Amino acid sequence: MSQHILTLSCPDTIGIVHAVSGFLTERGCNIVDSAQFWDRGTGLFFMRVHFDAARSAADPALLREEFAPIGERFAMGWNIHDQSVKPRVLLMVSRLGHCLNDLLYRYGLGALPMEIPAIVSNHRDFYKLAASYDIPFHHLPVTAETKAAQEAKLLALVDDLSVDTIVLARYMQVLSDDLCRKLEGRVINIHHSFLPSFKGAKPYHQAHARGVKLIGATAHYVTADLDEGPIIEQEVARVDHALTPDDLVATGRDIESVVLARAVKYHIERRVLLNGNKTVVFK
Repeated sequence: MSQHILTLSCPDTIGIVHAVSGFLTERGCNIVDSAQFWDRGTGLFFMRVHFDAARSAADPALLREEFAPIGERFAMGWNIHDQSVKPRVLLMVSRLGHCLNDLLYRYGLGALPMEIPAIVSNHRDFYKLAASYDIPFHHLPVTAETKAAQEAKLLALVDDLSVDTIVLARYMQVLSDDLCRKLEGRVINIHHSFLPSFKGAKPYHQAHARGVKLIGATAHYVTADLDEGPIIEQEVARVDHALTPDDLVATGRDIESVVLARAVKYHIERRVLLNGNKTVVFK
């Protein structure tokens, strides 16, 4: 038996679940788990099906070919993923390494089922960390004048390494609108999220000065609208007057690491479906 994941979204109508389950039954496939959601606001239906396929029906290309008429009938956006093929995830970082270190640790444990073909940074700080996991490290420095050339090198690397997803593990450079469009739905970012929100330098110090009671982090897909892409995961922690700015920084880094790891896991396990400016996350 081989394991596959079918994901789909389409206008809601009668017969979708019946068509999907019938398709799998006819091919001797066993449903391991299934999740579905109807968005009343948009009228869209979302579904994720994890199934076992007998060897005689396990060819993903053949499964996609045979499922295509069902996808067309219901106007679906859909795909069938072979679970034995691990997504190839490129990590990007600048000079704050907590998220990178956490992702690599989980990757080393096998908790994140993915391949990491490269780590890219605009600084050299973490080349030894990359080497300790036997992952190639690419130093791509960038300035305002060299941004276009640097992003062209990044895109070439993405193509050469057959990268599926890019994770900005505290990569502190804003991606150009053009790059965001070319990589739409393939880039995940992590950033602090406060109430109120604090932009610019030293956000945790700004939060301390305002006496915030909650700090947190948000993982989202990157779009041309800075830090406004579809949200995948969020978390908060209560804080109080006794904490120093450094205490807030430490707490914030812990939250950022956990939230980003969750988002990456949901994404590589095909649990996240885009719903306009929002996401449906089947946990």
